Amino acid sequence: MLEEVERWLDARSWSAGDRPVRELLSAKQASGQSVSVVLPALDEEATVGEIVTVIRRELMVRAPLVDEIVVVDSGSSDRTSAVAAAAGARVVHRDTILPRIPAVPGKGEVLWRSLLVTSGDIVCFVDADLREFSADFVSGTVGPLLTEPDVQLVKAMYDRPLGTRPGQGGRVTELVARPLLNLHWPRLAGFVQPLGGEYAARRSLLERLPFPVGYGVELGMLVDALHLVGLDALAQVDVGVRIHHHQDGQALGRMSAAIYRTAQLRLARGHLVRPALTQFERGPAGFEPRTHAVDTEERPPMSEIAEYVARRVA
Repeated sequence: MLEEVERWLDARSWSAGDRPVRELLSAKQASGQSVSVVLPALDEEATVGEIVTVIRRELMVRAPLVDEIVVVDSGSSDRTSAVAAAAGARVVHRDTILPRIPAVPGKGEVLWRSLLVTSGDIVCFVDADLREFSADFVSGTVGPLLTEPDVQLVKAMYDRPLGTRPGQGGRVTELVARPLLNLHWPRLAGFVQPLGGEYAARRSLLERLPFPVGYGVELGMLVDALHLVGLDALAQVDVGVRIHHHQDGQALGRMSAAIYRTAQLRLARGHLVRPALTQFERGPAGFEPRTHAVDTEERPPMSEIAEYVARRVA
């Protein structure tokens, strides 16, 4: 590990308990900053309500740290929207945001569009499939942004159990993302969960970043933020344990291909690779190929979108 990264780990890695909520409230009041929490959601009726409930109870009612909770539904076929609204979130459907640009499937697409329907100076993203959710995921990642003026983006770090096996989750992280970062962006080697979906950032940074529309959004954002604001502006906070639904091997394969493609675009723009992945499933006649497009589209920095600029001026 680079000496610079070792120093960064000492200076920019914290625990959620290092900043009690009362301290964050004082910092928020002094700075005048507002906080938005965004949950991108697709068919998460089983978990989204509890996450919203915990955030509202702990960080809006008991302690007014969060100013708004927005669930962006990307086309759920279940009761995700109804459950989220009943729990107290403002629910916005992806397709109603910036309708002049047709939406495409993907988590990054939802995160990008969320900037148009939120107002916080600090935006905190939380995946909607978490179980046994703790408000530390929000207060922990938002905390350094309220207390450390030089910090621009904060990732959550945590243990990810796989079933009953501790520390075995995050297979794409360990097999794809971590090798890529260590080999090509070694200054980012200190991030425990580079692909984690729980992180917070200043709006002033997010609006300057391109957003890969799919699974590559977290890696792309981390790499681009490094180049834009430097390593010392990035941080991570230990929030404990993350429990969520694990995807099957083929879904992880598609995720891995999208992440590799996102990295490849940043390594050598203009050097094309075939943006497709063929996988195999056993059918009546034996193994049958299934070819999937790899997410390659990226949305431009929100600061280049006329509607966003007009909203900020207004």
